[in-house]
Amino acid sequence: MPNETKRDRLRHLGALNPRPEAVRAPWFRESSFFDPLDLVQVKYEMLRYVQEDGVTKADAAALFGLSRPTYYQAEAAFEREGITGLLPRPRGPKSAHKLTAEVMQLIEQNQHAGAPLQARSLAQLLHSTLGISVHPRSIERAIARKKKR
Repeated sequence: MPNETKRDRLRHLGALNPRPEAVRAPWFRESSFFDPLDLVQVKYEMLRYVQEDGVTKADAAALFGLSRPTYYQAEAAFEREGITGLLPRPRGPKSAHKLTAEVMQLIEQNQHAGAPLQARSLAQLLHSTLGISVHPRSIERAIARKKKR
C-alpha cells in the first residue's frame, strides 16, 4: 500500500501495542523517536531499562504497561534470539498435524472418484472411526495439496 501508515504496518506485522496509553515511561511521551504503538520497541526499552538503570522487573513492566509474565517472556526471547526474539510469532499449529498418512489413507478410501468432495461427512467419519476432530476445511486443503503434487 503506497499510503500505508506506521500504525497500519505495525498492525499488519502483529507488532501494534494494543495498550499504548498504558506506557508511562516519560521518554515515550517526550520524544518522537520512542513510539508507544511499537510493541517491539516498548519491550526492548523495558528490558534495557532494567539492565541499564537497575530498576526491578516488576516496576519496569508496570512503567511500560506490560505484565510481569510478558517481561519474563520478552527477556527469555531476547536472550535466546536477540531483537528478533521480540518480534511477534504466528499463533497456533504450523501444519496439518492431525492429517497423518493413516488419516489421509482413510480419507482417500472413502472419497468417491468423480463425486464432489464431501468434507463434512469425511470429518464425521474421522471422528467416529479414529476419534479425532478435523475441520472440513482442513480436509479440503489437504486434498488440494495432494492434487498439486
